[in-house]
Amino acid sequence: MRIITFAKRNFKEIIRDPLSIVFSILLPLFLLFIFQQFKIPNEVYKINNFTPGIILFSFAFVTLFTATLVAKDRETSLLIRLGVSPMSSYEYILGYTFAILPIVIIQNIAFFTVAICLGLSFSIQIIWTILLSFSISLLFIFLGILIGSLTKVKSASGISSIVVQLVCFTSGMYFSNDLIGPVFSKICLYLPFSHALNIIRYALNNIYINFSDILIVIIYTVMVLIISIYVFKKKMVSDNK
Repeated sequence: MRIITFAKRNFKEIIRDPLSIVFSILLPLFLLFIFQQFKIPNEVYKINNFTPGIILFSFAFVTLFTATLVAKDRETSLLIRLGVSPMSSYEYILGYTFAILPIVIIQNIAFFTVAICLGLSFSIQIIWTILLSFSISLLFIFLGILIGSLTKVKSASGISSIVVQLVCFTSGMYFSNDLIGPVFSKICLYLPFSHALNIIRYALNNIYINFSDILIVIIYTVMVLIISIYVFKKKMVSDNK
């Protein structure tokens, strides 16, 4: 009950600034639309391959406004006031997570609706892809909580934008990582974003998903979650002093 109450409060706080939500949906939708109009002769830009990239790109904005929300709560001393409650660190993090997930649902519905209008064939794979996207979005939410726990509001958006750039240039949403050279492509393999894109892209196209892609995303998600809980708890203690 405490988690749900806190999640409701966080969701209300998010929708008080609808501009960031609209931006996180409209910008990816614009990219999806405009690249389909160019008719670029590249396998990556086909609607069934580019839509997963747009979904992953939108998750980077989830990181941005999650980080801003957490940092704002710390700066306004809300978390200090809540520190007297019996809630633990993981309950706070679940409260933030549950508040963000409805935004992820809206993003997915909007992107696939537009993608279908642009020529994507409707199939059961879309439902499967959306379900997998929810689990992948957790990585970006936890990244936002971690960044928000470490930074102030003014710097939270700037540091979160690094995630946006990493998604753009290491996931393979715009071009195959192999085209950049062996060193860059190897670096991309050590980051989770290309593996996350593979999962979404393979699911949508009904291709067997590599276990290695799933494992790497799970490892990063769990690792970021554990670090987030630890850092969040430490910051709660230090902010209360």
